[in-house]
Amino acid sequence: MHIGLIGGIGPAATDFYYRRLIIAFAARKASLDLTIVHADTPTLLAHLGANNVKAQVAIYERVTNRLAAAGAECVVVTSIAGHFCIDAFKPVSALKVIDMLEEVRSIIAAEGLRRIGILGTRTVMETRFYGGITTAEIMPPEGQALDDVHQAYIAMAASGSITEAQRATFISAGKHLIKAGAEAVMLGGTDLALAFPGGIAPFPLVDCAAIHVDAIVSAAIPLHSPHAPGRT
Repeated sequence: MHIGLIGGIGPAATDFYYRRLIIAFAARKASLDLTIVHADTPTLLAHLGANNVKAQVAIYERVTNRLAAAGAECVVVTSIAGHFCIDAFKPVSALKVIDMLEEVRSIIAAEGLRRIGILGTRTVMETRFYGGITTAEIMPPEGQALDDVHQAYIAMAASGSITEAQRATFISAGKHLIKAGAEAVMLGGTDLALAFPGGIAPFPLVDCAAIHVDAIVSAAIPLHSPHAPGRT
């Protein structure tokens, strides 16, 4: 299957998907057929903040048409923040959409998790992963911690790099969520791979981007069943 990625939202997230797909296909001795188009992080974040679904969907439609013209057979939004309009995008997409929210929901239900902390943008945290998880309670940070995580995440995503202060913010918030009763912490922002490289953290993780990539590999190589569902 020729995979189409909507990248750039943000740069580190695109790099995560690209590298992980290369490794997965090489491990299976399969040929990776991939095209990446660029969407703009500040534009996405502005539309997310204003809940401007129509404008972001129009961007996705435009770049997906480019992917279709290049021969892609599916499209992937490489951003959890970018999934705020996924339900509106799927019916108008020229290509099949591999939806991260659906894939993460399935894994959480299968693993039987009941209380999960979440880190990411304000919208992702406050909407508790866009209300996409029905089998578990999603716990965002509270008060100033939520603001701190949001600001650290936005700065990290825009720059494509992370500072030690930003990393400390995410780790502190995650530890507090575990102390409050969460069984694991959901990485509700794709760029959080920068904060927890290799899925290494001082608490259990639900790595949404890793789950998403596993689903892409399964779709592209139908006989493959993922060995690791993205939980570390």
